[in-house]
Amino acid sequence: MTDRPRRPAQAIQERWRRIPLRARLTTIAAAAVAVAVLAVSVSTFLLLRQQLRDQFDRELLDQARNAARTLATYPSGVIPDRDNPFWGEERDAPLLQFVGVDGELLRPINQAATLPVTARDLQVVRGEADIAYSNVTIDGDHYRMVTVQLRGGALEFARQPVSVEETLAKLALLLTFIGAAGVVGAAVLGWTVARAGLAPVDRLTAAAEHVAATQDLTAAIPVTGDDEVARLGRAFNAMLAALGTSRDDQRRLVEDAGHELRTPLTSLRTNIELLLRAEEQSASGRSLPAADRARLLRDLDGQMVELTQLTSELVELARNDAAAEPEEQLDLADIVVAAVERARVRVPGVLIETELTPAPITGRPSSLERAVLNVLDNAAKWTPPGTPIQVRLTRQTLDARPWAVLEVEDQGPGVAEEDLPRVFERFYRSASARAMPGSGLGLAIVRQAIAGHGGTATIERAPGGGALLRIVLPSVAWARPSPPAPPAPEPRAAG
Repeated sequence: MTDRPRRPAQAIQERWRRIPLRARLTTIAAAAVAVAVLAVSVSTFLLLRQQLRDQFDRELLDQARNAARTLATYPSGVIPDRDNPFWGEERDAPLLQFVGVDGELLRPINQAATLPVTARDLQVVRGEADIAYSNVTIDGDHYRMVTVQLRGGALEFARQPVSVEETLAKLALLLTFIGAAGVVGAAVLGWTVARAGLAPVDRLTAAAEHVAATQDLTAAIPVTGDDEVARLGRAFNAMLAALGTSRDDQRRLVEDAGHELRTPLTSLRTNIELLLRAEEQSASGRSLPAADRARLLRDLDGQMVELTQLTSELVELARNDAAAEPEEQLDLADIVVAAVERARVRVPGVLIETELTPAPITGRPSSLERAVLNVLDNAAKWTPPGTPIQVRLTRQTLDARPWAVLEVEDQGPGVAEEDLPRVFERFYRSASARAMPGSGLGLAIVRQAIAGHGGTATIERAPGGGALLRIVLPSVAWARPSPPAPPAPEPRAAG
């Protein structure tokens, strides 16, 4: 199949888009000024032309009536020659012609041209009209003619509008020159303005190209003012800062993950090497005792579980939950109930007491359930056997806004004062927690998930001495559909 031919409009648009922006702005400015100048010039020319022609008609009428009064003093049938003073200069000397009622035409002896007689001229001859104007062409020359009443007929008086045409020609030339100068000036000014206006865009483009070429996310551009270009520059700097933070977080995550993975991998390698060496020695009759072999296998199993958990938490921490799961309106109480059930299955001996109030929020269910489950796992790790974990969910108004507040309180030793600022950091483990299982990523995942929902996660010492972890999320109004109306009772039969 062949491509369909492009329409002329599409081809013009594509060529227009290929023109640099500065040239397009200059062209638009010059075109706008050209249209304005053309409109003003044409309007001015037409207005002045009409005024000049009206003035010429008035002068022509005055000269015709003056000639008629002069001719009235001469004997009937006599028209003076060109020596009379009302004739004017030679270049625009008038043409005269007497039209009698009986159709007689009489002109000066030394005037070879004969003026035409129109129907409107005959109306003046018959007295049906006072004057009549017309444009006539004689021997290729344009004349303006007026017909006025005269005793016994009418006088046709015609002159070439030489002065009017010359004035209009000069005016047209002047307007053309002014218009061309205005368009050129507008183009130069438009180019200058476009260059000055696009200078910040050029700097922004250069900065973006520098970042693309060098991967230097610290190359911010200076921004001044509050216009659209300044807003674009600030947005670009904010984007660079966000990208730099994200890259630093990724680098730190990779470094920390490599450090944390090195310990279980080293232990796995050591145990596997011991098992391999034991297999080699068993061939020579020196086998590994069964108890030692079972201990190594148990260590391998525990290390594999630890490695699997660490890998899962790293994936959970590194991925973008917002892009993987859409938000929806839900009740945080349902999320807490589901997380509590999972925690009871994972740690059968833990006691969890709940006091939940419905709290509508907008969020991602899986991410929130994972965060709540991590909080419960952390509390279960520190709670002594036989003591309950208190889980409370309330809906409160803070700063005139509704919030869902989830509190998880354990009965453990609590968090030391020096550890409170760092418990949500990745891979951070207090001195008392290093001997316990875990990777130090659970609470970091909680903070990331809650922050992604516009909330906060904090930890403090509980009044009873344990740890109190508080999650605050923005709440929303219920948007539940109204229940269906009950069916109408069926009419009961009489009888």
